[in-house]
This record gives sequence, structure tokens and C-alpha cells, in this order.
Amino acid sequence: MSETDLIKLFEETGALLSGHFELRSGLHSNRFFQCALLLQYPRVAAQVCEALVQKMRIHPGALEVDTVIAPALGGISVGHEMARALGKRFIFVEKNEEKALMLRRFKIEKGERFLVAEDVITRGGRVQETVDIVERHGGAVQSIGVLVNRSGGKAEFTHPLVSLLNIEPVVWEPAVCPLCREKLPLVHPGS
Repeated sequence: MSETDLIKLFEETGALLSGHFELRSGLHSNRFFQCALLLQYPRVAAQVCEALVQKMRIHPGALEVDTVIAPALGGISVGHEMARALGKRFIFVEKNEEKALMLRRFKIEKGERFLVAEDVITRGGRVQETVDIVERHGGAVQSIGVLVNRSGGKAEFTHPLVSLLNIEPVVWEPAVCPLCREKLPLVHPGS
């Protein structure tokens, strides 16, 4: 699947939004990828996640995993579909009362190998939290797979990162956001 094909799917499903958005990273942007609107269609979700698995196959060792893990909430559909495509177990980490991610429902075995799956990254904070949780519990992260990397190459990890779409959208720190100066309503759409 080409990046053009993926953008077309985002547009067709209404998942590529325009406006004034506050991203989970705290940055503001005029465009937003609402992956939930794309992933609400199971056949589309299967198609894009299988395409991501296929793209990861060219990276040696990236798919030599026992389990796929994702941060809740945005990564759950992506992780589940990637695990299905690979025939592997799927688990997720979720927020605690302090909004930090934690492993609650599942166990990680010492030496268990993981693929971390996510829908969209800007700075990669939730992915890094997930990597840290896996490693604290004795697991080993082999790779990271995301549908949309909107960091423009700025999100860096110590593990291989593969994404279907690599873009660098316009983002601003809130203090210098021109959309704030225009007093456009700020939307917090989630992921």
C-alpha cells in the first residue's frame, strides 16, 4: 500500500480532519489523523494493518516476535489486527489514575519478544512508555509498527520503527500558534 493510497483511505473514511487541533503531545496543528474513523471499518483496518505487517517483513528480525502490545486506546485496533495477521498473542497497556500507562490485565514472560503497535505518533511518548513497560517486566522489544508517523523523523527509538505513512505536518507550540491568535476554536479530538 502506497502512502498515497493510505491518505486516500483516510480521506474516504473522514479520518483526515482539518481545523485547529491540540495533539496529545501538546502541540497544535491544522490537520489531524483520527485513526478511529479509519479503523471503525474492520475490512479497512485489516487492510492497512496487513500492509504494515508486509512493510515490516523487509526489516530483519522485526517480526520475530511472540506478542504484539499496544498503548490504549488508539493502538488497540492496530495491535489486534497486526497480531491477527501474524498469528500472535495481543496485549495492551492502559492508563492509571495518574494518566501514566501500566500493565494491568496481562503478564509478560522474561525474554518474551514484542512488536509495539500504535496508530499515530507525533513525539512518540506513548510508544516509549510501552517500550519501557515491556523492558521493566523482562520482555524484549524487537520493533515498533505505526500507521502514521507524523514526527517528520524526529521521534527516535532504540528499536526499529516502521510506519505506513511518514509525514511532517505543520505543528506549533501553543504560545506561537497562529490559529490561537486567530481565535479559532481548539479541538481535542483524541486518537
